[in-house]
Amino acid sequence: MFRIQAGQTKRYCDGVSRRSFVQLGIAGMSNLGLGGVLRARQAAAADQKQTSAILIWLDGGPGHMDMYDMKPEAPVEYRGIWQPIPTNVPGIEISELFPRQAKIADKFSIVRSLHHDTGDHFAGAHRMLTTKNMGVGGANTPGKFPSLGALVAYQRRQQVSNIPSYVSVPVASSVGLRPGYFGGNLLGVQHDPFQTEGDPSKADFQVQNLSLSEGLAVDRLDDRQGLRRELDRISRQVESRGQFDALDRFDQQAAAFVSGEKARQAFDISREDDAIRDRYGRQNWGQSTLLARRLVEAGASFVTVHFGGWDHHWNLQSGMENHLPQVDAAVAGLFTDLEERGILETTLVILCGEFSRTPRMNDGGNGGPPLSKGTPGRDHWGNSMFCLLGGGGVRGGQIVGSTNSRGERPATRPLRPDNLHATIYRCLGIDPSLQILDHSGRPTPVLDDPSVIEELL
Repeated sequence: MFRIQAGQTKRYCDGVSRRSFVQLGIAGMSNLGLGGVLRARQAAAADQKQTSAILIWLDGGPGHMDMYDMKPEAPVEYRGIWQPIPTNVPGIEISELFPRQAKIADKFSIVRSLHHDTGDHFAGAHRMLTTKNMGVGGANTPGKFPSLGALVAYQRRQQVSNIPSYVSVPVASSVGLRPGYFGGNLLGVQHDPFQTEGDPSKADFQVQNLSLSEGLAVDRLDDRQGLRRELDRISRQVESRGQFDALDRFDQQAAAFVSGEKARQAFDISREDDAIRDRYGRQNWGQSTLLARRLVEAGASFVTVHFGGWDHHWNLQSGMENHLPQVDAAVAGLFTDLEERGILETTLVILCGEFSRTPRMNDGGNGGPPLSKGTPGRDHWGNSMFCLLGGGGVRGGQIVGSTNSRGERPATRPLRPDNLHATIYRCLGIDPSLQILDHSGRPTPVLDDPSVIEELL
């Protein structure tokens, strides 16, 4: 993210005291060349109909046993509170709290045998978003490798667009870290996602990063030389951290993003019909998902949507009965909307979190007397997890893999985050055997195992 100094404001959350900035979220535009180079790249891209992706991130760890891998025949302390219901695909059942998804199960598939075997929030999030271990965990939280979204934006850095390639709605947050494991990390902060902030369900929702600060008008942004003079005032110390690596080849498209009508329309969710907004659910999660659809339709390559609050060590029933209907509306609304608009085949939808929850429910005590914290819940579990995928060339109506009778571990077709990422890359037209250079200049495989989940393709 780039910030242009323009007036007085408060300290930013990264701890750097600054004056007011216009925030230009131009991740994915960092290596744009000038003039003829841009025209050549645009011509080359014109013949390609690229697939985009929407990742709905369930931050905190959603339990597979209460959602997409229910075990009604397991002992009561395992099978949980809710019953499975049939879907429109014979043999596939999901939670009774997902009635709308049950009607469109032919549009998506579920991987039930995913695992990475850690119950640490930070380690799990890093593995799910980057596939890498690299010693990341609760005692060592900084991100060490580029996220899936950052790598997609990096691979498409030559693509010309007035929409950011990589966007997070409303925030990029993994276990409270922003952008955390969604960031560019090894690739540099110029590949962090553009974050919209705010709550798209609110009547006064605005994307703050599209607003021009006092003293920096659009006509000044249209003058590239004037823009560069503004940028030159920023401390070279900031540039040394990599935030302005792209400025040597910065072109007029940066100004077009801030002042251009296409970007403003894409981010303006109020332009949607009320019926469509109702379909997704009139709350933050649903409207954030609708905004993600608007962004991929306008040209974004990778959009993440943050659904937080899944750490249900106790009070599982009240938590899930609040969360799951919202997930149901957002997911069903998204697949239905994408199909009606004719862009389901070019939009990959992914739903997952950093890990799952223990198959066996606890007593609500969290180490103390039973029920002292609340009603029973589930704890951390990375030995068996789910991921939902659909659209973007993924075959719908499939179940890949299975867990044992108590949902404790994969019973068939065990899969890891590498296989999930490889499949996503394949859907997006990116070679899963991709390599990038580490800080010492050595080629580093993005995936240790680039094998895709063939059943889905």
